[in-house]
Amino acid sequence: MKPEDLKLIVQEKYGEIAHQSRDFNAGSCCGSTGCCDTVDYSIFADSYDQLDGYNPDADLGLGCGLPTQYAGINQGDSVLDLGSGAGNDCFVARQLVGEEGMVTGIDFTDEMLKKAKANASKLNFNNVEFVKGDIEEMPLPDNNFNVVISNCVLNLVPDKKKAFSEIYRVLKPGGHFSISDVVLEGELPADLQSAAEMYAGCVSGAIQKEDYLQVIKDVGFKSVQIKKEKVITVPDEILLKYISQNEIENLKAKGTGIFSITVVGTK
Repeated sequence: MKPEDLKLIVQEKYGEIAHQSRDFNAGSCCGSTGCCDTVDYSIFADSYDQLDGYNPDADLGLGCGLPTQYAGINQGDSVLDLGSGAGNDCFVARQLVGEEGMVTGIDFTDEMLKKAKANASKLNFNNVEFVKGDIEEMPLPDNNFNVVISNCVLNLVPDKKKAFSEIYRVLKPGGHFSISDVVLEGELPADLQSAAEMYAGCVSGAIQKEDYLQVIKDVGFKSVQIKKEKVITVPDEILLKYISQNEIENLKAKGTGIFSITVVGTK
C-alpha cells in the first residue's frame, strides 16, 4: 500500500476515535464504531492516573507507554509531542515545564486537533499549543525544542527515517527525545503485515526492534537506550481475522513477539 493511502487510513480511523471516550475505545475491538477488525487499544495502554497534570478528558487510551516518565523534562523547557491526539501527554508535560515553559502538540487529524484545543481552553492554559502537520515534514523551525516526546505514533508513520530526521532537525543541540512505540522481534505473516486495519492498530506498522534502533542511530542520535520494554499480547480472536490458526501457532513457535518500548536518545 502506498504511504499516502496509509496516512488516509490513519486520519480516518483517528478522526472517528476522536469522537469517542476512553472507555469506548478500550471496550471495542479497534476503537472505532462497527470496525471490530483490529487491536483493542487497551492491550497497549498504560495508566496515567498517578501522573501530575493528567486530564481524563484528554486520555483516549491510545498510548503504549508513559514517555514523560523518562523524558527528563525540566521547568522552562520547550517540549514537542508528536501525534498529540486529544492532548494527554501535552498536559502531563505542561505540568513539568511549569508556567515558564512551552508545550507544542502536532497532529494531522483535524478532529483530534479540535478536541485538544477544546481541552486546553477548558483548562485555561496559555502555554500549550496544537498545530496541524505531518511528522515526516513538520511545519516547525530548526533547533527549537529541548525535548520531543511521542506515544505509540511513530508506528503509524510510513517513513520512519524521515520522521526521526525531522525530530533531529527540530531539537536544539543537546536536546533529547523520549518515545514510546511498538516494535517486533521476528517476522509477522504477510497477511497480517499488509492488513491496513492492523496498521491503524499499531501492529502491522511496527518494524523490527533492531531496525528501529538503527534508524535512530543512523539519523545521528547518541546515547540511544531502551528505558522500558513490555510484551504486547494480541488475542487469538483478533489475529484470526487475518491469519489462520496454523499461522498463529507457527508465530508462537518461532517466538515472534510484539513489544512496547520506551526509547531515549540525544542530539
